[in-house]
Amino acid sequence: MKKTERVNLIMRYINNRAHFTIAEIQREFKISRATAIRDIDEIQALGFPLTTALGRGGGYNVLQNQYLPSVRFTPEELKAIFISFIASKNSQLPYLHNRRSITEKLIGIASQTQQDELIELNNILLFENTNPANPNLLELDDAAPAELNQLISLAVRDKHLRLTYEMSPGWTQLMDVFLLHIFNSNAQWLAEVYDFGTDEFRYLPVDMLRDSAISEEKMKWPEQEILNKKRIGARGANLVVKLDKIGIQRFKRMHPPGIILSFTGMFQSSGIFSIQLDVADVETLAYYVDWLLFLGKGVEFERIPNELRVILEERLGRPPTYTGITTE
Repeated sequence: MKKTERVNLIMRYINNRAHFTIAEIQREFKISRATAIRDIDEIQALGFPLTTALGRGGGYNVLQNQYLPSVRFTPEELKAIFISFIASKNSQLPYLHNRRSITEKLIGIASQTQQDELIELNNILLFENTNPANPNLLELDDAAPAELNQLISLAVRDKHLRLTYEMSPGWTQLMDVFLLHIFNSNAQWLAEVYDFGTDEFRYLPVDMLRDSAISEEKMKWPEQEILNKKRIGARGANLVVKLDKIGIQRFKRMHPPGIILSFTGMFQSSGIFSIQLDVADVETLAYYVDWLLFLGKGVEFERIPNELRVILEERLGRPPTYTGITTE
């Protein structure tokens, strides 16, 4: 990205904010601290009204929020935003009350003709989470877990967190973790973390979190080393599976948390995933047998542990389909 283009984008970014920090600019535009400071200095030299914010966190305050012309959406852009809200409503998304106010503002800036078109779009389009009996855009009632917003707000500042996790009713565990991702799988929000206490990667249901805060402990491993551990674990996967189009559709409907499907064919016609299974865990093996059979007859194995292969052969009454098979 050219410098002039980047500076213009930063101007638009900060124009919509009352306060921002250098760290935010670094993350948003993937630039170094020195580059971010130089760009902000240049923006100030152009006359953009900024003042330095003192105190913890520091940063800059924007004195006037009207330096750039107000944003105007074309009819097509407005429809695109509106449709994205329809498609994702009732989906347990975070910041639900903010989505409600944004939707009201979108409708408010539309002309009467555009409002009529948006209302008609809402009546015509039905997505997976739409209630056909009452497809009202503002009916966003399926709230995400209460702890999700807090977890996201902390994670954008610091991913080294202290979590209070309720493993069973009345039994909480204090965990020192590094947060990798927060994601939704099978209608459940999960936090993928590296647990410093057990030195392993874990997936924690967000609705089982009772408190979250930025950790005051010193990190046992630096971030890059944690990511390296994850990459090494992925390379050592003992189950590698290819899916056809039907398998991909069923994978999207249900899959264990943390499995990433890579598409290998055009129009998502084929895909592949890999995972490291604990072959000593009988319950886990039984679960994966049921799930792999659910994915359909188009499943092919590039790598499979012997323990899982034996159970599949017993259930199928024949050997599974192999391609370049290796067993472990």
